[in-house]
Amino acid sequence: MSGPLVVIPTYDERENLPGIIARVRAAVPTASVLVVDDGSPDGTGELADEMAAADPAVEVLHRRGKEGLGAAYLAAFDWALDRGFDPIVQLDADGSHLPEQLPALLDAFEATDDAGRAPDVVIGSRWVPGGSAVNWPRRRIWLSKTGSTYSRWMLGLPVKDATAGYRVYRADALRALHLEDVHTKGYGFQVDMTWHAVMAGLRVAEAPVTFVERERGRSKMSAAIVFEAMGRVTAWGIARRFRPARQATSEASEARRPSRA
Repeated sequence: MSGPLVVIPTYDERENLPGIIARVRAAVPTASVLVVDDGSPDGTGELADEMAAADPAVEVLHRRGKEGLGAAYLAAFDWALDRGFDPIVQLDADGSHLPEQLPALLDAFEATDDAGRAPDVVIGSRWVPGGSAVNWPRRRIWLSKTGSTYSRWMLGLPVKDATAGYRVYRADALRALHLEDVHTKGYGFQVDMTWHAVMAGLRVAEAPVTFVERERGRSKMSAAIVFEAMGRVTAWGIARRFRPARQATSEASEARRPSRA
C-alpha cells in the first residue's frame, strides 16, 4: 500500500488510544495506523481490534508480551515494509507527540536541500529552534538534553535530539539500515537507530516539535532507564573511537546482542 503509516506502540494505553487515533486520522486523513500492542493487561489490544473493525485504515499487530519499545518498532517496520507502506512514522500513544504536527513533519520529509536531496529520516526535535517540551520538570529536561548531547559527542551524531521518538522514515532508508543489526529494545533504541542511519550515510533532518507530558496514565520512563541506555552509548562510543570504523560497527553490533531490555 502507498501512503504514510503511523505506528503506535501500546502497553496499557486504553485511556489514550481512541483519542490519539482520532487525532492522527483528522490531521492526515490519508494516513493508515498500525497499533502494536504488547499484550496490555488493561485491554488496549482488544480495544484496538474494535477500532480496526470500525475503520479499515486501522490495523493491529499483537505481540505476546512486553518486550520493549524497540522490539515493537522493529516488528512494525517488518510488517510495514512487507506491505509497501512509505513513509513510516513513529508516534507515542500517550499524546506526548502531537498528531497535529505530523503534517509539518511530512512537509519537512519532502523538503530538499541545495543539492535536491530529500531527507531519509526526519526527527521531530525538542531541542532545535522552535522545539520545546511542555509540562516537564527541569530534571527531566536535563536528562533528555544531557542524553542527547552525550550521544552526539560519543557517536558523532549530527543531530540535537538523538533520543527523540517522533520520527518519519523512508521505507528504503529502513531497508538500508540493516534492521537485523539493531538489537537495542529499550530507551536506547532511538539513539541506536540514529547511529545506524548516520553510519549508513543517510540524510537525517530535524524539524521542531512540541513534546507534551501525558495527561492520563503513568509514564514508563525513569532515570534508571536513561542511565542504562547511556551506558550502552558509552560502550558503542568506545568501540567507535578505538577501532577501525568497520570493526567498531561490527563490535558495537555484537555488544548490543546480549541485551534484550
